[in-house]
Amino acid sequence: MENSSARKKHLIVIGGPTAVGKTTFGIKIAQALSCEILSADSRQGYREMNIGTAKPSSDEIRAVKHHLINHISIHDNYSVGDYERDALYLLEYDIFQSQEIAILTGGTGLYIKAVCEGLNQFPEVDTSIHQALIKQCESEGIKELQEELKRRDPTYFAQADTLNPHRLIRALGVIRTTSNTFSEYWNAPKAKRSFKPIYIYLSLPREQLYERINKRVDLMVQRGLIEEAMTLYKFRHLRSLQTVGYQELFAHFDGQYSESEALNKIKQHSRNYAKRQITWFRNQGNWHKTNPADIASIISWVKDKIN
Repeated sequence: MENSSARKKHLIVIGGPTAVGKTTFGIKIAQALSCEILSADSRQGYREMNIGTAKPSSDEIRAVKHHLINHISIHDNYSVGDYERDALYLLEYDIFQSQEIAILTGGTGLYIKAVCEGLNQFPEVDTSIHQALIKQCESEGIKELQEELKRRDPTYFAQADTLNPHRLIRALGVIRTTSNTFSEYWNAPKAKRSFKPIYIYLSLPREQLYERINKRVDLMVQRGLIEEAMTLYKFRHLRSLQTVGYQELFAHFDGQYSESEALNKIKQHSRNYAKRQITWFRNQGNWHKTNPADIASIISWVKDKIN
C-alpha cells in the first residue's frame, strides 16, 4: 500500500520536441509552484557544450534552481543509467526532503522514461556481434544500420534517435544476439517510484515548430555556435559530440560542406529530430497535451491534479 508521504510527492514532467518552448514553460510553472527543475536533456549536462545545446540562460538559471546542467564533461563516459541514478538521488535525498513537488523537463525521452519508469534489463550482447556492428558502421556508415533497425524493429525505430550510431548499435546488438525485438525489452513492466509523475506534453502546429527550429539555429549562429564548434573540433571523435549542431559543422571544417550547407543541414536534422520526438511522445501514454502559451490553465490543472 502506498504511504501518505509518497502520495504527497509529485514530479511534473514537461516533454515535447526541440524548440517547442519547454525551458520557458518549465520556469513559469516552477515559479508558480515554488519548486526546482531537473533537466532531462542528454546534451545540456556537458559543460563544454553551451550554445548548441540551447541551455537555459544565466538569468533563467538564477530565476529557478536547475539541476543536471553542466554537471559532466564531454570526456566523461555518462550513460542513461548514470542519469537515472543522479536524478533519483537528487529527488529522494535532496529536493523531496523539503519540497513535495519537482519539475523534470526536456526532450530526451529515454531520460524521462528512466526516471519515471526505470531502466529495463537488456540481455548481454555477444562481443563478436557488437564488434561487427561497430566495423559495419565505420565502413558503411549508419544508413545500413538504420534500414536494418527499421526492418527488424519498426516500433523502436519510430522512437529512437536514429542519427545516433551508438543507439543503433545498442539496439541491433540485442536484436542480433537474441532474435527478439529491442522494443520487447524496452517495453517491460515499470519500476515502482515514491513519487507520482504528472505528464505535460507541449505541442505546436508543425509549420510553426519548424519555423522556431530554423530561427533558433540562426540565433545560435549569432551567439557564436560556429566558434564554439571550432573549439570542440579536436574532440569530434568523442561520443558526446556525435550530435546535431556539431557534427554538421565538423563536416564543414573538414571541407565536406560550405558553411551555409552545414547550417541548412543543422536545421534539417533538427527538424528530423523533432519529428522523431513527436512520434516518441505520441506512442507514450498519460500525456496531457497543451500549447506552450497556456500557462495559466496548466497551472490550475496541475494544482487540481496534486490536490
